[in-house]
Amino acid sequence: MFPKDFLKRKGLSKGDYNQIANYVYMQSETNIKISNEPPKDYLKTILNQVNNGQMRIGAITDEQSFKENLKQNCIPESILEADFEQYENFLKERRKLMALNIKEYYLSL
Repeated sequence: MFPKDFLKRKGLSKGDYNQIANYVYMQSETNIKISNEPPKDYLKTILNQVNNGQMRIGAITDEQSFKENLKQNCIPESILEADFEQYENFLKERRKLMALNIKEYYLSL
């Protein structure tokens, strides 16, 4: 969610940016378009394209799908305002959501 190069430029080490809670599966085209932008910037672009129909990043075309995508991937909505200063908090929030998702799945077996 937070691009590796973005975090490296902020002085974080490999152990700090290579966190499971920061990983997300995405197409390489999308990853290239996101480049080194913080989440608050590239997610704003995605939300704008949802509203105006001009596709630039990814293929999400409506806000409902966008929010559902965040939920399915255990990404807290606080990511919409996230910059470097929120990185540690984002990791904590996402870890909790990931753990809850795993717990719910386990209990459903």
